[in-house]
Amino acid sequence: MSEDQAAQKDELLALASIYDEEEFHRAESAQGGEIQLCLELPPSFKLLVKGDKQTEYDVSFLPPLVLNFELPADYPSCSSPVYTLSSKWLSRDQMTSLCKRLDELWGENQGCVVLYKWIQFLKEEAFAFLDVKSPLEVKAGKAPVDAKRSEAGVKRAGSIVGEKGKLEPLLELDPRAVLVVDPCTDILPQLLDFDEAHRQKVFDGKAFCCSICFMEKLGSSCLCFKECQHVYCKACMTEYFGIQIRDGNVQCLNCPEPKCTSLAMPSQVKLLVGEELFTRYDRLLLQSSLDLMTDVVYCPRQSCCQAVMVEKDITMGICPACQYAFCTLCKRGYHGLSHCKVTADELQGLRDEYISASAEGKRFMEQRFGKRVIQRAVEESFSRDWLYENCKGCPRCGTNIQKVDGCNKMTCTSCKQYFCWLCLGQLTRVNPYSHFNNPSSPCYNQLFQGVDIDEDDALSDEED
Repeated sequence: MSEDQAAQKDELLALASIYDEEEFHRAESAQGGEIQLCLELPPSFKLLVKGDKQTEYDVSFLPPLVLNFELPADYPSCSSPVYTLSSKWLSRDQMTSLCKRLDELWGENQGCVVLYKWIQFLKEEAFAFLDVKSPLEVKAGKAPVDAKRSEAGVKRAGSIVGEKGKLEPLLELDPRAVLVVDPCTDILPQLLDFDEAHRQKVFDGKAFCCSICFMEKLGSSCLCFKECQHVYCKACMTEYFGIQIRDGNVQCLNCPEPKCTSLAMPSQVKLLVGEELFTRYDRLLLQSSLDLMTDVVYCPRQSCCQAVMVEKDITMGICPACQYAFCTLCKRGYHGLSHCKVTADELQGLRDEYISASAEGKRFMEQRFGKRVIQRAVEESFSRDWLYENCKGCPRCGTNIQKVDGCNKMTCTSCKQYFCWLCLGQLTRVNPYSHFNNPSSPCYNQLFQGVDIDEDDALSDEED
């Protein structure tokens, strides 16, 4: 075995021991392989999307640079490794500048193995070399991403300064710089999906202590609330979500931490609860959302109850399911410009609602029910209050009877029934006073209870 072959073998074995199978994959048929390099992002790194409005996204990971290489027979004594460099988010001129720097590193270390130096440069120095800064601008609907680079960074990549100091593009792109994304593809979703997947991978490998059961578990067995980053084990959250959904509290699937308002994502709920519970959760969540919408009402037919969209200031709704046309105010059949009809039960509460309403609310009620109906509701309400305070109903026919003076033996003006004012019991026509003379009666000796009269008048009344 030659010295070059021995150096190649040792270098590939070293790379295999340093990097795991996801980062380094050795080729089977040749002395070469593929290395995927996730660049180290600065803290609080952001992506900037320009459009109708600027939007920034926090990211911790970007898709890796991919270095494919093959080692010639005379490497490292004479020849450099043959390689290509590909990326989803760097532009070709940026990758060309990286290829140029890799060639320079080979020139500085010719005769020595250089793959590890290349890898360390790409992982640790590429951002500073290209002068990529946060926020990294992403042009929506287009790939690759154009990074913000200073004049020094562009010059380093091989650009030239043209007339009036304007930067001009590279004269020639390196064929080893490969763009692996269709230029017409929107790259932003791919970047965000990769960041989310890699964050989850890191989370799954960490250990967390659940604040409910106080047991330490791996992140793969835990759930993290996105807004507050509080972590609980899946077993506790499954039980918690199940209780809330069965009770109909689908808007209360929030973080158990006191005073924390962070809500669980529907996708998180779906992962923890069964299909039946999630179907109930999804239905109740939709219904509660519709209930909060002022332009949504429900079809009043009990057999339908379909959600109906209505236009502002329009009182007619037409159910898309059963085609029923109804008034959105009173929920009865549509009655055009006529006032909403009021039942006797509704009339009782109309006065209180009208009195407590604002000036605008009163005008709306007068337009809806008519001023006459409102006036009648107010008058009847006052009459009803007076009758409740001053009258009692006949136990036989229900006629309201007012007691002005006299004893507690009353006579109904409508059906002529005798009854007791105190207990509303019906009295016999033969001897109505026996009710007040019977020791077993609840009104015994209470014929004149609450009546201010002379003793002589009471005796004469009993003789009568």
